[in-house]
Amino acid sequence: MHAASREALDQTRNALESTLKGADSAAAAGSTVGAELFQVVDVLEGNRTLRVAVADTAASVEARQDLVRGVFGWKVDQNTLDLVLAAVAQDWSNPRELRQGLILLGREALLRSADEQGQLQAVEDELFRLGRIVAGDAEFEQALADRTADRERKRGLLAEVLYGKVTAVTEALASQAVASPSAMPADDFLEISRQAAELRGRAVAVVTSAEPLSEQQGDDIRGRLASLYGREIAVHNDVDPAILGGVVIRVGDEIIDGSVAGRLDAMRRTLR
Repeated sequence: MHAASREALDQTRNALESTLKGADSAAAAGSTVGAELFQVVDVLEGNRTLRVAVADTAASVEARQDLVRGVFGWKVDQNTLDLVLAAVAQDWSNPRELRQGLILLGREALLRSADEQGQLQAVEDELFRLGRIVAGDAEFEQALADRTADRERKRGLLAEVLYGKVTAVTEALASQAVASPSAMPADDFLEISRQAAELRGRAVAVVTSAEPLSEQQGDDIRGRLASLYGREIAVHNDVDPAILGGVVIRVGDEIIDGSVAGRLDAMRRTLR
């Protein structure tokens, strides 16, 4: 995002936080606002003229807000409407970044709902596992990533896989990601998982090992990384027998390669 859009997102996020704090039930409000923001995004994506008009900084704030009221005033809850009004009152760099901001806020609203229900860590873990499952099935991921395919068909395809296996929040977040992808589905799922971890005040470490980590191994790695980075770390375990042994740890853009395969490769390079 450009600087103006980042500022607009921060201001609108403040409005979201105030809305949820003032609600009788933050869990219910977050669930409703999140789902309805995704509906707003669907409408904007289907109407380019509207999408451009509500982000047009040459128009007055009042004109942009009146347009939002006319289109969405009777379709969404008042909390959702107020949040969209707050969003279009900001100066976004372009319509695409307004859309991106509404998606991020919709995700955050749903994640906060999960947090209120004590499900945030479960949602984080489910999205990580889903991302790895989808990434491991190229045909399935291509079907979900197909931008020419009907979005309801893609949602239905994903629902068949997820039904009864994940929380309602995870299903809602994953469904939106395949309907309006910003990247490949697996990447979107992993990005939302990271957003959930950040909401819990944690950085994410993806630890690749030849076999699943034991609970003790996971705790040991988590403790060492917390000491190294000076903050809590959420450890997600990815299994890849090709590394032979040891682990490869990725935290953001940093990679710590302690795998057997990595050490063998380093040895081969020194012998050339």
